[in-house]
Amino acid sequence: MVCSSYTARRGGVVTETNALRPHAENAFATELKALAAADDRPRPERWKLSPWAVATYLLGGTLPDGTAITPKYVGPRRIVEVAVSTLATDRALLLLGVPGTAKTWVSEHLAAAVSGDSTLLVQGTAGTSEESIRYGWNYAQLLAHGPSRDALVPSPVMRAMAEGLTARVEELTRIPADVQDTLITVLSEKTLPIPELGEETQAVRGFNLIATANDRDRGVNELSSALRRRFNTVVLPLPATADEEVDIVSRRVDQIGRSLDLPAAPEGLHEIRRVVTVFRELRDGVTGDGRTKVKSPSGTLSTAEAISVVTGGLALAAHFGDGVLRPSDVAAGILGAVVRDPAADQVVWQEYLEAVVREREGWKDFYRACREVSA
Repeated sequence: MVCSSYTARRGGVVTETNALRPHAENAFATELKALAAADDRPRPERWKLSPWAVATYLLGGTLPDGTAITPKYVGPRRIVEVAVSTLATDRALLLLGVPGTAKTWVSEHLAAAVSGDSTLLVQGTAGTSEESIRYGWNYAQLLAHGPSRDALVPSPVMRAMAEGLTARVEELTRIPADVQDTLITVLSEKTLPIPELGEETQAVRGFNLIATANDRDRGVNELSSALRRRFNTVVLPLPATADEEVDIVSRRVDQIGRSLDLPAAPEGLHEIRRVVTVFRELRDGVTGDGRTKVKSPSGTLSTAEAISVVTGGLALAAHFGDGVLRPSDVAAGILGAVVRDPAADQVVWQEYLEAVVREREGWKDFYRACREVSA
């Protein structure tokens, strides 16, 4: 199996390890090093790269020495520029968009390029506690010696403040509202009080925070107006064109496939385009030529889900086929992504198959594969 080898730091000990999904700063260490060497523009305090170089890292390009920087985000350049310039100010960044618009992906790569460390992460869930954002305690130390700095366990946000790094909060709107508001003092006063010790942690220059959120999933907690004002919001759109989405899916599947020793994505480019076409038409409620309206299912049918469908199909092709991605390899994955509500979504899918897929020239094999798994 082909895995990326990199050096990871754990508790101050540097060890070699093989990771299924390396952190961005490790997976793209060569590109980051080349950018740093070629980067002669002003850098904000404690930034590893200049804002121009950070944008180049995300959007891709070719350096003067010929080094190719692969695109991490395919979309409007201005969106990335606004996001990067926000991090160079004292305002936090909120990446907003429907599921599957690469919010987490962009957040990770921004932190990797700016701070060289994307691991200062708080994962938002309904069970995220205030301690996850502020600090906790080592209860053995607390009981033995009382409140002290040695007994305090800093959160990723506190560590980022103290070291001038970039913290990340994923799925901010999934965190309970009262816990969300813990960030208000951090973002407005740039300080984190520790009343038990009569102390505080002040943010040093270089600190900032990136949060991600969407308003399409169930269980969302709206941000208070006070907290929302502390963020500069950048909306990440869905891919504008089918070609753009096919490019995104192909690139990401190729990256995942290499780590799993799966066939190269270009082998199944035709099937990737069909998966993207189905997702876009059901998502938009109309066929690509604009002639036929179709019903939309309850799911989001995001680009991330298309990547998952194609990756699963490649695994089927590699282990139970001839290594070439075919309709039968992606049909079950598409069905699982489309039919979330067994009653309503099944009707939507059947109507789409019969009214659109069956009549589309060159799609007979795809239609048969989908009918077989839908039976």
